[in-house]
Amino acid sequence: MTDPWVALAADADPGERSGVLRRAHDVFTSAGRLEQPVRAVVGASWRRSARARVSPDEAPVVELGPDELGPYRAAHPLARVMPVIRELMSAYATDGEHLLAVCDAHGRLLWVEGHTAARRAAGAMNFVEGARWAESVAGTNAPGTAIAVDRPVQVFAAEHFLRPVQQWTCAAAPLHDPRTGRVLGAVDITGGDRLAHPHSLAFVQAVARAAESHLALLAPPPGPDVDAVRLSALGRDEALLVARGRRLRLSRRHSEILVALARRPEGLSGDELLVELYEDESVTPVTLRAELSRLRRRLLGPDLLDSRPYRLAVPVDADFDTVTRRLGSGAVAAALDAYAGPLLPGSGAPAVVRLRRRIEEQLRAALIARGDPGLLADWAYSPWGEEDLPVWRALAGAVPASQRPALQARVRGLDAEQRG
Repeated sequence: MTDPWVALAADADPGERSGVLRRAHDVFTSAGRLEQPVRAVVGASWRRSARARVSPDEAPVVELGPDELGPYRAAHPLARVMPVIRELMSAYATDGEHLLAVCDAHGRLLWVEGHTAARRAAGAMNFVEGARWAESVAGTNAPGTAIAVDRPVQVFAAEHFLRPVQQWTCAAAPLHDPRTGRVLGAVDITGGDRLAHPHSLAFVQAVARAAESHLALLAPPPGPDVDAVRLSALGRDEALLVARGRRLRLSRRHSEILVALARRPEGLSGDELLVELYEDESVTPVTLRAELSRLRRRLLGPDLLDSRPYRLAVPVDADFDTVTRRLGSGAVAAALDAYAGPLLPGSGAPAVVRLRRRIEEQLRAALIARGDPGLLADWAYSPWGEEDLPVWRALAGAVPASQRPALQARVRGLDAEQRG
């Protein structure tokens, strides 16, 4: 077996290998010791699963109920390539008594299709549409681990961290946005021992490549006829602007100007913009006009930035507006999916600081009100949520009793740090 991402060589005995792995899994979950038969990719995943306090005897939870799943799935970019995925995989899955599954970047299963008996059996372990199979909540599994490592991976039998899943074999490959390279989700094939062969991994890799190629064909060609401006400012100090086929990384000051103008499509006078951007009066209107002139001349062009008042002359699709729109409609999971981190985290511009706090507070409040342990964990274990005491408290109260002691210890530690 030359490919470390393949679980079994073509001539391996699945039954014998399964027994060896089951013993290694028992040793790891009881004593924390990793035995030699475990592949490096699986051992690393088991360690991540243990650090995330995944219980090997519990099943993943359904995060997206029917009311939220339908709209979220319809709006997801991968909905556009499902006809291609079905064309390539449906007959293979049905004839082989397998399942095809497609998840989003958070490991939530958006489509699970295939053989009726296999779907019924998979339902017993919550391998169903709307359930979250991210590695951080479901342990080692093909779709969750493929997203975690951003590589195609096959997982066989007791390589799965959850014991109820150890009768299954699965292979998955991540799916990427062909324009940005961002992981959109993963495509997976799940079944029994007949999938324990290198060809199943090669198969999902080929499907993923075909789906990504189809996405690239569906993307509108960049050019002067594309009017919308896309602004990404969450989780980054320097915003990314996509306008007329150009990708521009903005300076910090230009990032703040674009955020302020995107929030006020009706426009701002020079004095109003000065107040939005600067905390004191050390910056003069002349300096601001010079910044705006550079922005118009070097980056946007006169037909994208108007003056008197200063305003963007075309519609702006801003990532922070996407989050607030989804929160306003009650789509909390979709809002968190779009949240890449705090808005321009290094900025002290008053308008940016106010908007940053508002988005964080609204999203935090919605997560706590929803009480979903998977969504709360996404926030708590993120770089911006690692010291968020209210979310850690909510998470400690939402998880099963077996997972509470470690989380309660984390809450006590944070509380002591923040009091001191």
